[in-house]
Amino acid sequence: MDAKRHLSIRGKYPSMLAQPDRWSSWWPAAVFRGLRLIRRHQVQAIWSTYPIMTAHCVAYTLSRLTGLPWIADFRDPVANSVATHNALAVSTQMRWERRVLSRATYSVFTTPGAMRSYAERYPEIYGEGRLKMIPNGYDEEDFVQLPPYRSLEGERPLHLVHAGILYPSGRSPLPFFAALANLKDSGVLGTHDIRVTLRASGSEALYGAELERLGLQAMVTLAPMLPYRDALAEQSQADALLLFQGDQYDNQIPAKLYEYLRLGRPIFALVGARGDTATILRECESAALVSIDDVQVIQTGLMQFIVSLRADRAVCTPRDAALKYSRREGALLLGKLLDQTTLGGGR
Repeated sequence: MDAKRHLSIRGKYPSMLAQPDRWSSWWPAAVFRGLRLIRRHQVQAIWSTYPIMTAHCVAYTLSRLTGLPWIADFRDPVANSVATHNALAVSTQMRWERRVLSRATYSVFTTPGAMRSYAERYPEIYGEGRLKMIPNGYDEEDFVQLPPYRSLEGERPLHLVHAGILYPSGRSPLPFFAALANLKDSGVLGTHDIRVTLRASGSEALYGAELERLGLQAMVTLAPMLPYRDALAEQSQADALLLFQGDQYDNQIPAKLYEYLRLGRPIFALVGARGDTATILRECESAALVSIDDVQVIQTGLMQFIVSLRADRAVCTPRDAALKYSRREGALLLGKLLDQTTLGGGR
C-alpha cells in the first residue's frame, strides 16, 4: 500500500508509516515471496533498483537470509530523490543508503558524477571496487523507420525543438527567451529566421506569460504532449535540438540526451560546463555548449549556431559515438557484472 493514498486521512498520515518510504508495507510480503522464488528458480543473484528504497530493503533482507550476492542499482543519488520536507524520511533513507552500500556485492550508478559523489562519501567501498557505472541509453527499435531529415531549402525558418519537462529551477528556458528577445529587438532574428517548439515543457502559464511579455509568441510555441514515436519523428526532422541542464544537475544526465545522440541532429546545449551532460557532448563532439544562465553568452552562441546551421557546418553526432549508449550495450555491461557476481568475482 501507498501510505499517502491508502493510509491517510485528508492527505495526512503518521510519518512512521512511511519509513523508509511510503511503500514500506510491501517489505514483509515481498521477502516471503522472494524466498519462494529463490528456492523455486534456484536464483543465483539478487538485483534491486532505486528510487523505491523499500526495494533495496527487500533485497537486503533476502541477501542476509540466503547469502546470495546482490547488486543494488541506485541510478541517481539518494539525496536527489528523497523528499527533503520530511526530516525523518531523509534520515531513514540515508541510514539505509549506508546499509545497502555496505552489504551489496556491487552498487550501480548511471552517471560518473553520481558514482564519484558516492566514492567521496564511501571511500572504503570504492577502494574495494564495489561501485560500478552502467549508463542509461536508448532503444534502437524506437528509431526504426523514423522520417528522414529534410535538408534546408530556400528561406524557411530553422526549426529548433525541445521535448520534455523544463523546470523553472535548473532547467529554465527564461534566459534563452531573453536572448531570443534581444536578437529579435535588435533586428538580427525574425520569425522568418527561426521557429522554436518546446514540446510538453510544463509550467506553461509561467513560460507563456514571459513569451507574451517579450513578444516572442510568433517565434516560440509551447506545444502539447505527443505520443513518444511522434515526438521522436518531430525531433528527427528538426534542424536542431535544444537541451537545458543547469549546474544543479551536474551529476545527472537527462534521458533525452541519449535519444538526441542517436537522432544525430545538431544540438544547442544550455548546460553546466563541468557537468556529466557537457562531458558526454564534448566527447561526442556533437553540440554547441553555452551557459544556461548567461543571456549574453546564449545570445552570441545562438547566432554562431544559426550561422553554422545555415552553412551546413553544424556538427552532428556520428553513429559510432551514439552506439555505445544503446540499451543493448548497457545490457551487455549488466550481463558481465552479473557473471562477475555469480562466478566468484564478487564479494
